Parts: sequence; C-alpha cells; structure tokens
Amino acid sequence: MSTLVLFLPPGRPEPTAEYSYTLTADGHTALRHAFAPAALLPEPARPGGEVVAVVPARALSWQRVQLPPGLRLGVGQQTPRLRSVLDGLLEDRVLDDAAQLHFALQPGAQAGAPTWVAVCDRAWLREHLQALEAAGRRVARVVPEFAPGPTASGHPELCALGTPEDACVVLTGHGADLGVAVLPLSPMALALARTEADGDDALPVRAEPAVAALAERTLGQRVELYTASQRALDAARGDWDLAQFDLASTGRTRALRRLGSLANALLHAPQWRAARWGAGLLAAAHLVGINAWAWQERQALAAKQAAVRSALTQTFPKVQVVVDAPVQMERELAQLRQAAGAVSARDLEPLLAAAGSALPPGRVPTGIEYSPGDLRLRGITLGPDEHTELAARLQAAGYRARVDDGSLLLRADEGGTP
Repeated sequence: MSTLVLFLPPGRPEPTAEYSYTLTADGHTALRHAFAPAALLPEPARPGGEVVAVVPARALSWQRVQLPPGLRLGVGQQTPRLRSVLDGLLEDRVLDDAAQLHFALQPGAQAGAPTWVAVCDRAWLREHLQALEAAGRRVARVVPEFAPGPTASGHPELCALGTPEDACVVLTGHGADLGVAVLPLSPMALALARTEADGDDALPVRAEPAVAALAERTLGQRVELYTASQRALDAARGDWDLAQFDLASTGRTRALRRLGSLANALLHAPQWRAARWGAGLLAAAHLVGINAWAWQERQALAAKQAAVRSALTQTFPKVQVVVDAPVQMERELAQLRQAAGAVSARDLEPLLAAAGSALPPGRVPTGIEYSPGDLRLRGITLGPDEHTELAARLQAAGYRARVDDGSLLLRADEGGTP
C-alpha cells in the first residue's frame, strides 16, 4: 500500500492553491515530492493506498488539560458531552471562540489524567478536507507536523522552518511534559533548549534547506538539513489522528486503515526487512523439505513395487511381463491349487461349509448362486441378534457376510467388505 502525504497550506482552499506532497511506497522513502493543485495531485500507486494530510506546526496550538474522571474516551465515544467538556476546559486558554476551533485528543488519552489537546481552526481544516475529497483525494488521516512526546535524541530538539523573510523554529521535547512550541528564529530559542537540556551544547538542530544558512548564522552552530519530504514521512508514521469528533471517520474505516497501514509496514517498511527475509527463507525451507519428502516417498514406493515384481518373476519364472503383480500372483497360485487338486477359501466348497456351520439350525436356502470368491444364499432371513452372531462366527473362520434383500452374501475376508 502506498501513501500520499501532503501539507495543508495556511490559507483557505482555492482552485489555484497548491499542496506540497510526498508520494511513498513504504512510509520511509519518498518516490516523488512536488507541489500541485488538489485536482492534479497523484493517486497512491497501489490499491488500498491512503492519503494523509499534515497540519503545519504554525497552524496548531497545544494545550495540556486534566480530564475529569469517568469521562468516556474510547474509539467511537467522542460524544458532544466530551466536546462540551473540552470547550469548558479550554475557553479561557484560547484566543478565538471555542466553537470555531477543532480539538483533537492525543492517542491513548485517559479520563482523570493529564492529556494533550491539539487545537486548530475548524473551518480551515474542514474546507481543505472537503476540497481534497471533491478532487478525488479523500483524506484517511490528519496528522500534526510535530507532536508532543519524547524526541529521538532524548533532549529538546530545534527545527528551523519557513523562508528567510518569515523564519521560525519549532522546539520539540519542550518542558516537563515534552511539548511543542513555535518560536521566532533567534538565539533565545537555542538558549531555552539548552536550559531545558541542563546546558548540553550538542543539541540536535535541523533546518529546511531554505533557512539552513540563516539558522547556522543565527544559532551559531551547524544544522542538519531536514526537508519537507522527510518531515511529511515522519509525521505520517506517528500515532496521532486529528480527524476527531465531527471530522472523525467511521469505526470500520479506522479498522481498515489500521490493517492497511500494518500490511504496508510488513511488506515495505525497512524495520520489517529481516522479518520478511525470515518468512521467505522459512517458506523456501518448507518447500524444499516437502519436495525432498515427496521424492523419498516416491523412491520407497518404487522400491516396494520392484520387490513385488521381483518376487513374482522369481516365484513364477514363466511370467515374463508384469502388469499387475498382485493379481498375476493370485492367478498363478490359483492355477497351482487347481493343478494340485486343492481348494482355496474362495472356492464353493469352503464357502458352503462355512455358511453351513454358521447358520442357525433349520435355515435352508431356497437358491444358491456362486461366482469366484462370492456365495449368495437366497431365502435366508436373520434377526439382528442372529445376524450379529453369524457375522462373528464367519469372521472367526476368515469370512465376512451381510444380509441383502432376503439373501445372505458370503465372501472370503481379504480386508474389504462383501
């Protein structure tokens, strides 16, 4: 599954508004990065691909609130009551009317515990999502460009963004709650980060290429380039989804999205490369093992068939062509018995003797039919108990019997059924 990750521009959507987008197949490597209007944005390359919208850091504010105990927060439980609670908690902290703002709780938020709430302009976000949907690019997730939480280095980190005329710096891992702050690009931002890192002079500083030189001059240290494409991919891999409350997707859509993201990660993500190689090697080993086992079974069967043919030709040298060794051997034995005047268990006399010794007294057949190995005695009817006793006696003598439409059928027991 491929992913189209795009930045929402700061202004309201217009036909000429362009979106900065990144197309990726595995969520880690960019296949293409460019700008395009909504109608000209590329589609995800694979079936089931998703579109992820990134809210820029400047368009978001972050608020830390204490949720009341007993509040229902699970998936699908973002009710008007929860929205009213957030309105009450944040109305004194935001500059705009709370009804005009969109709120989103951090993943895993719990009632009675502090949690982060992302705040942005509701109309601006809704209009961009509607414009993208009208262009055939329905957004599956909405993620923040930077989110609160631990940083990769374990220290506060700085990222310079914008243009030389309008530059800013985003401070992540800020404060005891590891928040996000957008500050002017100035030495004060680096001083603040160093203060929170206990004076560590080797803090990670990244910058967009457009402001990299300005950031190095202003902050007085070298910076690492951090492109918009890299930020988009990092943001898309996060756990946040700002599409909540009236912008939320259905539970089924969320479940399918999670499954798709998991399948995409398993099939393409670099961290799963070793698992994919292991699964491939395991499948190859099983295939080789099955083929080797089948070859051994074929060899064993061929050896047994050769031994049977050898026994036939050695016992009866006159048999030159072996077609069905067991049948030919039985035929040759029958001819030997016939020549010697001996009878077998399949002949008429042994069959009649076995039936006579096993039938209840006074049961005389009205007709006899014989074919090699089979004897049918007509006019014989037996009760359930008599039939059980008869079958036991005949089985002890090496015969099997069954009653069929007033007839008793006998057959020499050769491992089959009569």
